[in-house]
Amino acid sequence: MLYLLFEYLHKHYDFPGLRLFQYLTFRSSLSIILSLIITTVYGRRIIDYLRMKQVGETVRNLGLEGQMQKQGTPTMGGIMILMGILIPTILFANITNIYVILMIITTLWMGAIGFLDDYIKVFRKNKEGLAGRFKVVGQVGLAVIVGVTMYFHPNIVVRQTVDETAKVDTAKVQSTAPMVLRKKGETYYYTQDIKSTKTNIPFYKNNEFDYAKVVKFLGEGYEKYAFIVFLAFVIIIVTAVSNGANLTDGIDGLATGTSAIIGITLGIFAYVSGNTVIADYLNIMYIPNSGELIIFAGAFVGACIGFLWYNSYPAQIFMGDTGSLTIGGIIAVFAIMIRKELLIPIICGVFLVEVLSVSLQVTYFKYTKKRFGEGRRIFLMSPLHHHYQKKGYHEAKIVTRFWIIGILLAVIAFVTLKLR
Repeated sequence: MLYLLFEYLHKHYDFPGLRLFQYLTFRSSLSIILSLIITTVYGRRIIDYLRMKQVGETVRNLGLEGQMQKQGTPTMGGIMILMGILIPTILFANITNIYVILMIITTLWMGAIGFLDDYIKVFRKNKEGLAGRFKVVGQVGLAVIVGVTMYFHPNIVVRQTVDETAKVDTAKVQSTAPMVLRKKGETYYYTQDIKSTKTNIPFYKNNEFDYAKVVKFLGEGYEKYAFIVFLAFVIIIVTAVSNGANLTDGIDGLATGTSAIIGITLGIFAYVSGNTVIADYLNIMYIPNSGELIIFAGAFVGACIGFLWYNSYPAQIFMGDTGSLTIGGIIAVFAIMIRKELLIPIICGVFLVEVLSVSLQVTYFKYTKKRFGEGRRIFLMSPLHHHYQKKGYHEAKIVTRFWIIGILLAVIAFVTLKLR
């Protein structure tokens, strides 16, 4: 809202200094600072309030060292993260931007699902919380909203290089945008903002992949099925990443710190994808108006780091599903909107390993029980961080090493911009 206010004042009154709000870097810096203030300064009050209301974590005894000492630690701290994300975004971002609107919807939607799950656990004394099928329905519902909006909204486009004679061809993607003549070095070429189901793909020379080509085997006219394929991918990604973040939230500071690293990575990708000069230099897909997402990314990173102030070992508060489901949903939708979702296995490698450890453990246990009459395990316990706890590693050491791996994966993700 402040962005729109300062834009109005600059347009009509031209006060000195108002142009600062036109710069993404300035507004994203303010977003980070305000988010940190909200989560650290007001976080203490939220923790005290939750303690007063006896909103404590019920810990199941899994035989892990120091586990039962966490009994009664305030949970539902994801509320702090939600406040740290939404308030700076609403104040400093252009809330008329469709990308920002989708991120706000994602935050509120997933926050509501997580809050309901925590509410059932804490106040209804039901350790299982919200039934898994209802969580999946909520995740799929969000994915459908995001997928439909991205496919049909006229302001969600990508800039493509087209041939001067390609006016008839571009009509296939229902684009009414004019072709623009541009110059790179001594070469002239035309570009056009078009609706597209293309995305960036790592380690590939042309760096683009069209979802429609998944059903190319159907023959002529396969493009009309592109929406179905795209929507299916969005559903899988949102569900997988959201659950991955939820599983990673098992020891103090692990999900929070890892998510901050991922948020920084995605924020940088949003900036370069929304900057026509940098995108052209890196030869990646330019996405008009997506640069505004860096303000949201700043708030997200600030909220995660601020929450880490109280969530690092020994944790004074847990984020609960209010935080973990929201974080996962945000990361998934953000990556999809900047067309970097195929980088998720790299960027969210920690989440991926945690999910795989659980899947492998359950599958192998069921298989061996059916074949040998006795279930066997690959890991001492899953998710993977509990395996290392069982081996005697301290929580803080496990978390620090997972963060280091997260940073390494982020660097690899940046390398993909040029390594093809």
